[in-house]
Amino acid sequence: MTEKIETARRKGWMATLAKAPAGVLAEAWLRADMAQSFEWLRAPEIGTAMVRGAMGGTGAAFNLGEITVTRCALRLADGTVGHAYISGRDRQKAEIAAMCDALLQTGEASTVQAKIIDPLTRAYHAKRASGAEKAAATKVDFFTLVRGED
Repeated sequence: MTEKIETARRKGWMATLAKAPAGVLAEAWLRADMAQSFEWLRAPEIGTAMVRGAMGGTGAAFNLGEITVTRCALRLADGTVGHAYISGRDRQKAEIAAMCDALLQTGEASTVQAKIIDPLTRAYHAKRASGAEKAAATKVDFFTLVRGED
C-alpha cells in the first residue's frame, strides 16, 4: 500500500515540475538554493514522443502526432537517482526537474516541497482558476433569453 502512495506522490510532483513554465521553475530553484553535486546518468537529450488522443477522453485511442521532449537522469552524491521528462527543448528545465525529483526522495523532501512544489502548484491552480473565470464571463445562458412570443 505504501508503495502505491509513494508512486502517486511522485507522479504528482513530476507532473507539477513538467507543467511548470521554465522561467517560473528556474526562479523557484534559484530562490530555494538547493543545488547539489551530481553525476549524469543521462545528460539532457532532446527527442520526440508520440502523443495519443481519444475522442471525448473515452473513445478509441489514436495517434495525434509527435511532440518534442527533453529527458535526463542524474545521481546525487548519496546515490539517489532523479529523472525528468518535459515537453519542449529546455535542457535547464529538465536538469532542475531531475534534481528536484532526486531531492524529493531524500531527507530534503520537505524543504523542496515547501520551497518549490507547493508554490508551483499554487501558481498552476491560480492560472487555471483565472482561465476558468475568463471563460465563465463569456458564457451564454440560452434559457434566460426572451423568445419574443409574449
